[in-house]
Amino acid sequence: MRRSSFIPFQQPPSAPQPAKGAADFLRAHDKMSALLPAVTRMAALQKDCAAVLPAMFAHCHVLQFEDSQLVLSVPNAALATRMKQQTPKLQGELLQRGWQVNAIRLKVQVAKIPSKSSTSSKPALSPKALSAFEELSAALDDSPRNRALKAALATMMQHQRRLK
Repeated sequence: MRRSSFIPFQQPPSAPQPAKGAADFLRAHDKMSALLPAVTRMAALQKDCAAVLPAMFAHCHVLQFEDSQLVLSVPNAALATRMKQQTPKLQGELLQRGWQVNAIRLKVQVAKIPSKSSTSSKPALSPKALSAFEELSAALDDSPRNRALKAALATMMQHQRRLK
């Protein structure tokens, strides 16, 4: 029987590669690389809008910029009303920065607010904790100052026993 002199290919150990950003991901794929100029352009426009109206534009986003029409997302109607008053200033500043903006449209896009659960269940105390509260209640003397505390401890222990 003849022995094979085949040695499988092994990659040399390499240093860990740095994490890739979104731009690196887009550049790495043919179809995705076509999006890179549009993404870069939108990011630059977002940055310029935020520079013109920093406080007001904090919650707004550039949705679209085609045919010299800029579409902005605003989170609520109140901000849309204030933003509408600032659109001439924004348009003028963007024109000075080299953006050919002929019209600005605002689109109210309310973000969904996660609702909190209406029922909050508190975990039951352990038997060791319950016995410690019982010992505390028994150790307290029957003074007018301690009556309210003893009543609260008794109510809590009854409630905890019902949970079990």
